[in-house]
Amino acid sequence: MSPRAVSSAVIEQPPLLHADDEVGTAIQTMLDAGFAALPVVDANERLVGIFGEREFIGAIFPGYLKELSYAGFVRKELDAALEKRAACRHEAVRGFANTEHVELDEDHSDVEIAETFLHHRVLLLPVVDRDRHVVGVITRSAFTRALAERFLAM
Repeated sequence: MSPRAVSSAVIEQPPLLHADDEVGTAIQTMLDAGFAALPVVDANERLVGIFGEREFIGAIFPGYLKELSYAGFVRKELDAALEKRAACRHEAVRGFANTEHVELDEDHSDVEIAETFLHHRVLLLPVVDRDRHVVGVITRSAFTRALAERFLAM
């Protein structure tokens, strides 16, 4: 069987977010597309980061991700926190995107994907060409499901 038998079946074509997109637009795009995270590209359509659930929560609770040892400053009332940070919906995604992401090139193998998901706590892996254009993504859940189906079929 091909070293890419699993991954070739699970590569998806999600919508891309642009670095200038507003956080509110990004969240709506994620919800509409059913993805927990999406690639962020620059004006030349090159991958520059990932914006997902974690980054959204970080936008609502700024500073928390930098001070993970203490959450006492987080408001006890969620609505109060949302109201306080409502304006962040108009801020550019680039300010919140994870730029320390991992990605795969087009020549990846299933083993590389498994290793990457084991070593990094990511929800999705962008697949990029040599010019860093996103050609698809592999979500952890889709890869795990395909891997499990293959395992159970043996």
